[in-house]
Amino acid sequence: MNRTIRKVAVLGSGIMGSRIACHFANIGCEVLLLDIAPKELTDEEKKKSLTLDHPAVKNRIVNAAFDATLKANPASLFNRKFASRIKLGNFKDDMSKIKNVDWTIEVVVENLDIKKKVYEEVEKYRTPGTLITSNTSGIPIHLMGEGRSEDFQKHFAGTHFFNPPRYLKLLEIIPTGKTDPAVTKFLMHYGDLFLGKTTVLCKDTPAFIGNRVGIFGLLKVIDSMRKFDLNVDEVDKLTGPVIGRPKSATFRTSDVVGLDTLVKVSNNLYAGLVNDEGREMFKLPEVVTKLEQNKWLGDKTGQGFYKKSKNAKGETEILTLDLKTLEYKPKAKAKFATLETTKTIDNLKDRFKVLLAGKDKAGDFYRDCFYGLFQYVTNRIPEISDELFRIDDAVSGGFGWDLGPFETWDAVGVEKSIPLMEAAGYKPAQWVYDMIASGNKTFYKADGGQKKYYDIPTKTYKSISGRENFIILENKSENIVWKNADSKIIDLGDGVLNFGWHSKSFTLGSAVIEGMNKAIDMAEKDYKGLVIGHQGADFSLGANLGLVFMYAIEQDYDEIDFMIKAFQQSVMRIRYSGVPVAVCPQGRTLGGGCEMTMHADIAQAAAETYIGLVEVGVGLIPGGGGTKEFTKRVSDAMEEGDVELNALQNAFMTIATAKVATSAEEAREFGILKKIDRVSMNKDRQIADAKQAVLDLVEAGYTMQPQAKNIKVQGRTGQALFLAGLQGMKMGKYISEHDAKVARWISNIMCGGDLTSPQEVSEQYLLDLEREAFLSLTGEKKTLERIQAILTGGKPLRN
Repeated sequence: MNRTIRKVAVLGSGIMGSRIACHFANIGCEVLLLDIAPKELTDEEKKKSLTLDHPAVKNRIVNAAFDATLKANPASLFNRKFASRIKLGNFKDDMSKIKNVDWTIEVVVENLDIKKKVYEEVEKYRTPGTLITSNTSGIPIHLMGEGRSEDFQKHFAGTHFFNPPRYLKLLEIIPTGKTDPAVTKFLMHYGDLFLGKTTVLCKDTPAFIGNRVGIFGLLKVIDSMRKFDLNVDEVDKLTGPVIGRPKSATFRTSDVVGLDTLVKVSNNLYAGLVNDEGREMFKLPEVVTKLEQNKWLGDKTGQGFYKKSKNAKGETEILTLDLKTLEYKPKAKAKFATLETTKTIDNLKDRFKVLLAGKDKAGDFYRDCFYGLFQYVTNRIPEISDELFRIDDAVSGGFGWDLGPFETWDAVGVEKSIPLMEAAGYKPAQWVYDMIASGNKTFYKADGGQKKYYDIPTKTYKSISGRENFIILENKSENIVWKNADSKIIDLGDGVLNFGWHSKSFTLGSAVIEGMNKAIDMAEKDYKGLVIGHQGADFSLGANLGLVFMYAIEQDYDEIDFMIKAFQQSVMRIRYSGVPVAVCPQGRTLGGGCEMTMHADIAQAAAETYIGLVEVGVGLIPGGGGTKEFTKRVSDAMEEGDVELNALQNAFMTIATAKVATSAEEAREFGILKKIDRVSMNKDRQIADAKQAVLDLVEAGYTMQPQAKNIKVQGRTGQALFLAGLQGMKMGKYISEHDAKVARWISNIMCGGDLTSPQEVSEQYLLDLEREAFLSLTGEKKTLERIQAILTGGKPLRN
């Protein structure tokens, strides 16, 4: 069956329901979001003499829930305008409308009886052959499908999203014994390609995979914490970014999610896992029980493991809970010798070797935590999954870990760690010994550019199903054709090169610029095209401000001028080269990274791209072609009948207010991405998508265009408009004198400098104005103060 999803119904508008609805709206689906109609009037409704049959009353619950979701931060929608794709209603009046949808997703309260009653109503109206799934986090899927029609059961499965659905990549697919295999296959593929998820096929076991292993890991952290007498601040220091996990680490994550969620899942697992050798780990520590009794559940109740408070000066400060006394104390700085030794180790896999070899309390903690986790996951195969990679995928996608348990164990060294695990009382399952005995020393290996996993029954390595067409650059080391200290060029095959870099914060220093020019040279000589991008956390945070600051302090303006000119020329080569160039922004794509994107023949953006020209924040202007490019785009739009000064003003404000788009779709609205630019919902597909985009341009007969010499600028007429507005903002004390100075430079560039009348100029003319402005501002004291504040971790000074 050629199944297409155009319309989706979401039943239940709570936190998860509303956010799932938003994510389907993000990809262009029409969504029907329904919830129950109230059984009682509020006092406000009584005052208005409304009845329970009034539409405003009937939709009160769904309206309030959806409105709360729209106000929540971070945003669930890529663009606020996408809310129009979601229609609201109630079960009583609107359930019949599900006959028109392709997929109905149930997201009501976690109660089997209530879910079954909802399914009875669904069966009355659902069109046979359409999908019906549940977002349950723990109720057995087969129990929910009992008593339903054959067609219902054939098209029924669990689809467990993690909160927030837009941002967490995991989507667990849980079929029953009666689910059509074609439906399971479709859900796995659709979740990956269209929803951008890491789809994980799960068995119908308690808490599936993500929560089963993730919650065990969290409780194991608390267990190890007690063993080695660590406090909350120390544990969050040890379990955050240093081990490739979110900044919220362990206890801050609990506060954000809500301790009641942890309690509920843990209690359910303890009750249901009677044959799990690790069952006692799910028995909540006494301190967690006390927190629940005190209603110290985290952010939702105002306090949990952390609490915001006001000090004697009236300043907000974060207090940390002492788990021994249950008193809040000032946040303490945590320091460990083991952590100090890893500060210069950027590669996470290399860092793990050092962390688990530590000789202090931190090393003891890490060994106990991870050895316990390693043992636990080996014993979960084949109970919760037949393939080990699904466990890694679930935990990484659901909890934001950079490396799953088996990937981490590979980094530490499987064979050498087994004796240490045995000595610590954490003997792994027999299949691990069998793997080592068969000559296989790792759970994963790269082969032919693909990541393969160890298959336990056959004792061989197999490709991960569904990812044959992914391009994972880490697995392409054998295809590196050139490299320097900060960058590398990889042959992607089919005549396409990739240029990527790994500098600190992915900044654009001289080695990166050298590599980018080398990649363009090689592509023009021997290849069809070039993909610029990598698979790090962010695309780029822009220029190396430390270098700019050093030269400015030394008043070596010739070096700064050389830097700017070199970067401008490199960015212009992206646009004007003999082969098509695709740029792959993702994550934070700021300053120079944004300028690179804007000059691509085509951008292949990740859906989660946070992109903008932010230079004004440090008292500078976009000097790598960004100001020029916005000016050019306004000029190009004039030919389409746009209003000249209004369009110019909008572009000016985007730069002058350092607007950062919070999604690729918002970047398109801001004018940073072009209409032709493409978006990859799944970041893991981005490089492969970009390669295809390059080949599409080649197939279409790509020809390099000449640099533009007909950019329409407004001269003094346009500047007068901007200067009047700036003067008003300065007088109203909305901006400082230095802010106004930066803004005047931007208006000078966008209006073409001191021209007596509107006329046409070249791209190079505007680039020269950019360079002049950038150089001038690097000599300003306020600019240097702001740069210094950022480099030293403080906030930019604003007077």
